[in-house]
Amino acid sequence: MDLQKLTKTVQELFDNGKGILAMDESTQNCNKRFAKLGIKETEESRRAWRELIITTPNLAECIGGLILYDETIRQKTALAHNASSARNALRSDADGHNDAGGDGVPFIKVITDVGIILGIKVDEGLKDMDGHPNEKVTKGLDGLAGRLKEYYDMGARFAKWRAAFTIGSNIPTQDCINENAKILAEYALVCQEAGIVPIVEPEVLMDGSHTIEKCQQVTKEVLQTVFKELTVKGVVFEGMILKPNMVVPGLACPAQNSVDEVADATVKLLIEVVPANVAGVAFLSGGQSSELASAHLSAMNANYKKRLPWPVTFSYSRAIQYPALEIWQGNDKNIVAAQKSLYHRAKLNQAACRGEYNIEMEK
Repeated sequence: MDLQKLTKTVQELFDNGKGILAMDESTQNCNKRFAKLGIKETEESRRAWRELIITTPNLAECIGGLILYDETIRQKTALAHNASSARNALRSDADGHNDAGGDGVPFIKVITDVGIILGIKVDEGLKDMDGHPNEKVTKGLDGLAGRLKEYYDMGARFAKWRAAFTIGSNIPTQDCINENAKILAEYALVCQEAGIVPIVEPEVLMDGSHTIEKCQQVTKEVLQTVFKELTVKGVVFEGMILKPNMVVPGLACPAQNSVDEVADATVKLLIEVVPANVAGVAFLSGGQSSELASAHLSAMNANYKKRLPWPVTFSYSRAIQYPALEIWQGNDKNIVAAQKSLYHRAKLNQAACRGEYNIEMEK
């Protein structure tokens, strides 16, 4: 394990208030987003949308890393990459496949050429947990070392693995927390041995009517167990990134807390349970609006910067992508406007990492 290489990757990811843009949606989830907006659910549409993202001008100013999906890391731009390539992104044959892909530039080259670090989602989704109704475990450990070697050779320098916990009647159980924590720790160790920085993502979902206090309790139990298992496995904290949920009430909870209350509850919990030598904390946005995801992150950095032992930044997907996706609508005439929206959203989150975001910046 080359710890110096791992820590250098993290430093570059978070330099100058940068964060991570997650564009690692599975084919199914990407198609769901497209369906809501009437965008064709084809491989070419997915490729075109991803090309729009990675060719956004100046994205590297505020985004240190991009998390890709297996389909994405193998894709190319529609044509040889140049200033007008994105405008040709939707040229496709009747089957929805790009017939100019052979002439295009690999996405991984477009990304790394502008100085953005390549990341890859390596879990294979959730499956039902035996004997535990309504609980899930994450699959994908089989063959992980081999996949990581391939991804490393392709240029990936960090990876992501997500576990998900639902708050409900008597769930999550300790068995579910334990099993997912062990899997996360195994994944993290295999990553570090492959020279890849692991993003450890134990997400306590926002779905439900639970209070902020309940979210704090469950998140604490999850994080304590995860770090216990990471320690048992020998994962080096200086060479990993934690991607936690913020401490927020459930989406259906009648009492929705203020921005400062969310920041306070989240920071106090993290300081209590996250080791100070973890390389970085990059929040997921979950079901938060784009504006709230930025406001909460900014409040943490504005109110608690001197108390935070790690960089506190973002690893957002929907909270950055969705406003631009709504503008794009699958229409190449909207590419420039969509890219401006994407860049603006990323810049707002960079400001949030510095504690400088405010709602006036949305205008």
